[in-house]
Amino acid sequence: MALNTALTGINAAQSDLNVIANNIANANTTGFKGSRAEFADVFAVTGLNLNSTATGSGARLQDVAQQFAQGDIETTNNSLDLAISGNGFFVVNDGSGVQYTRAGDFKKSADDYVQTNNGARLQIYPPNGLGGFDTSTLTDLKLVSSQSNATATSLITMNSNLPASATVPATAFSTTDATSFNAATPVTVYDSQGGSHQATVYYVKTATNAWDAHLYVDGNNAGTQALTFDTSGNLATPVGGNLTFTPVNLANGSNPLALSVNVTNTTQFGTDYSAGAINQNGFEAGTLSNIDIDSKGVVTAYYSNNQSTQLGQIAIANFSNVQGLRQVGETTWAASGDSGSAVMGAGGTGTFGDLQSGALESSNTSDTTAQLVNMIKAQRNYQANAQVLTTDNTLATALFNAVR
Repeated sequence: MALNTALTGINAAQSDLNVIANNIANANTTGFKGSRAEFADVFAVTGLNLNSTATGSGARLQDVAQQFAQGDIETTNNSLDLAISGNGFFVVNDGSGVQYTRAGDFKKSADDYVQTNNGARLQIYPPNGLGGFDTSTLTDLKLVSSQSNATATSLITMNSNLPASATVPATAFSTTDATSFNAATPVTVYDSQGGSHQATVYYVKTATNAWDAHLYVDGNNAGTQALTFDTSGNLATPVGGNLTFTPVNLANGSNPLALSVNVTNTTQFGTDYSAGAINQNGFEAGTLSNIDIDSKGVVTAYYSNNQSTQLGQIAIANFSNVQGLRQVGETTWAASGDSGSAVMGAGGTGTFGDLQSGALESSNTSDTTAQLVNMIKAQRNYQANAQVLTTDNTLATALFNAVR
């Protein structure tokens, strides 16, 4: 009897050592969650009123329980390295189904998808076209590495001051005769293919409080519009401040460039000419220069033309009973009947933790000192049970020799 009981203790201690060994082996595995061996006693069923004299039959491994304590978060230099500070799991799809992980060491595949080391793709909520995200569906995160499309300039905003003391030029207007206009404001504009062009607004005083604005693009005349000011120097006409010019055919394969110039804040004060703030809404094509992921998981692509676009929002999952998750390896888990269905959300909302880009969650067994202490305890249990085997064997041998 004692031999069998001691054997169960040895087997239990060996299982404990195996669990601890796995914890130590994964001390440097990103997102790894350690396990704890849990045991139960083996108690033989006895007859009525005999429990007080039963000694038990040993121990058995009851469960290897995952420990989902937060690991340390360490910063990296990779924007695709992600960590969750708090509750939640990243959602990934390996083609056969959805899985969940805390390991955020994601990489870009050859076809621009963001995926784990074993090829499972990171899941996001796609943009809904209204400035938000469609939380009713999940899709793979794909980085848009192609160029950002060019946009033709359609509006130029100029906040100039035209000097009230200016005189009417004596000569007819000509872009090549500086005496025929009072001021000129150049600005770079873009056609539908992203090509840049030089647009210039020439201001010519025509009468008291009255001016003409001539627009030329690469030397091509886009027409003339009139401005008038009140006695306080503020713009009187056009109402709304928009000057609309004739589209210019640039003869380079792009669409004709139709420009409007907004001069709402243009003034006629007694000070010198000032071009003020100048803005235009066109831009050239741009290449992907950076990916940014904020604490709520919003993935934004930035391009070399100073434009940006939101690619989606990283989905986060949590469970009513994380201990019930079924481990499938590669630091990933799958939902089970014990864990319950995934509760979906986003970083920094509700009970979900914040996302941190450029960081990784280390293994929660990285404190190997604690694991080594547990290993010493398991080793002592193993040795104690082995000693019971030795002692019982010695007593049995003595008994056998005595009855010979």
